[in-house]
Amino acid sequence: MTTTEETKTPNTRHIITLVAGDTLAFLAFAAIGRNTHGEAVGLAAIPQIIQTAAPFAIAWFIVAPFVGVYRRDLVANPRKMAKRTVIAWVLSWPVAMILRGIFVDHGIPPYTFALITLVFNTAILLIWRWPYALNNSIKKREQVNK
Repeated sequence: MTTTEETKTPNTRHIITLVAGDTLAFLAFAAIGRNTHGEAVGLAAIPQIIQTAAPFAIAWFIVAPFVGVYRRDLVANPRKMAKRTVIAWVLSWPVAMILRGIFVDHGIPPYTFALITLVFNTAILLIWRWPYALNNSIKKREQVNK
């Protein structure tokens, strides 16, 4: 393997892991929200859960890369990961609300829903992204200390 391939492969793995984790975070948010409102969340409801999560995930994947949430230097830096994640979701959130308003509510989503979405999606993204970066930071330190 060449040096270029060696540096690209780990970063590609991290990007795939981050995208998969982010997708699961939005699906978890949708499932929790649907359950809270007494809507179906079992295996038979997977298409509805995906449909509920779609505006949020689409907004995230449109905006977040421009904020740098998939940059190599964040993968092993929990503080930077948390900061970028919050900034990216705050900037993605209005796009998510617009998409939700167009495709789901067919109008402006309720104010309380918008605030709950802002807070809980931030929390869900941080709940998995911060420990991911922390784990990578610990592994990195262990490799340096060998």
